[in-house]
Amino acid sequence: MSSFFSESRNQPIKLLLLGAGELGKELTIEAQRMAIRVVAVDRYDNAPAMQVANESRVINMLDAVQLAQLIKDEQPDLIVPEIEAIATAALIKAEEAGFKVVPSARAADLTLNRKGIRCLAAEELGLETSEYQFVDNYDNFCKAVADIGIPCVVKPVISSSGKGQSIIREKADLAEAWRLSQEAGRAGAGEVIVESFIKYDFEITQLTVQHAGGVTYCEPIGHLQEAGDYIESWQPQALTDTTMAKVREMSDKITTALGGWGVFGVEFFIRGEDVIFSEVSPRPHDTGMVTMISQDLSQFALHLRAILGLPIPAIKNFQASASKPLLATGHGNLISFTGIDKALSQTGTQVRVFGKPEINGRRRLGVCLATARSLNAARKKAADMVAAINITIDNKGS
Repeated sequence: MSSFFSESRNQPIKLLLLGAGELGKELTIEAQRMAIRVVAVDRYDNAPAMQVANESRVINMLDAVQLAQLIKDEQPDLIVPEIEAIATAALIKAEEAGFKVVPSARAADLTLNRKGIRCLAAEELGLETSEYQFVDNYDNFCKAVADIGIPCVVKPVISSSGKGQSIIREKADLAEAWRLSQEAGRAGAGEVIVESFIKYDFEITQLTVQHAGGVTYCEPIGHLQEAGDYIESWQPQALTDTTMAKVREMSDKITTALGGWGVFGVEFFIRGEDVIFSEVSPRPHDTGMVTMISQDLSQFALHLRAILGLPIPAIKNFQASASKPLLATGHGNLISFTGIDKALSQTGTQVRVFGKPEINGRRRLGVCLATARSLNAARKKAADMVAAINITIDNKGS
């Protein structure tokens, strides 16, 4: 694929964004800077990216018929998935019909569920992973837990942000772990993966950019997760030369196999100098929100450049940086914030409020970004920012 800004171009570029969350919002803002027409799509109205897009559509993206009709109606230059839960069969057919899917329909299909990507990584590419089994009923689930051993991790094959994920620490946890995996996954009840619990020193995300000029790596991002959802990330995470070489070799191998141009968030467990593959997202990553303050080109700017076929020069990193999400639990459609003035009282701080229209349970509503001379200082600054902000949840008209 050549640059979309070629000499033969005589009309605006149209980008169909499938998934209009906070990551899609930042990508939309980058696209608007290049005068690209964005149509943001999600399952609910007024999603974050819809608030800055040219147009918006509300559909069930797991419905292949609805999605195929939308693509036919819009005739986009680019189809950019921002979430996993999409009817990938419609994307495959669209790509066969000549539409450009980012980074590729194959990448979207394989990463729709954990089975496709784990089989590719472990069985085809030979990457080191945890021990695992896929099961689709309770009896086989109990057998898989017995085979793999306790503690172990249970995840729906289709989920994101930790939804439906749990750790089994004793036999008494089995029934609840199975219930959660069947009720909280993005696609409802179905197959789950049971994984051995890996003892590791830390986790990282390696943002890997496949583009017209080759492959570019961001500095490794360290992160902490809670129930599968990120609660803090920082950059750079120090690695030995040996470990860094393994991380980049494995990242290039998996992203090349998936195909296409764009940013891939490749997650690893690091144990000494052992590198164990965890997951990959063929799109900007939630832990990569730290790049909005840590680099001259954020992961969103890099993603847009890559998919447009534009040059990506060396990435300039600033001081040590950290991000910490603003998480809230409750039910309501009137969300207000106080204390942002206190959070921004120090230099090297930024706040992003996502503008999500409602909350039902636990949800990420914003992110605090901080930079400082050391990682410890940046992480403390981000934590202090979150502590300074109060979120109130209510219902309109109540």
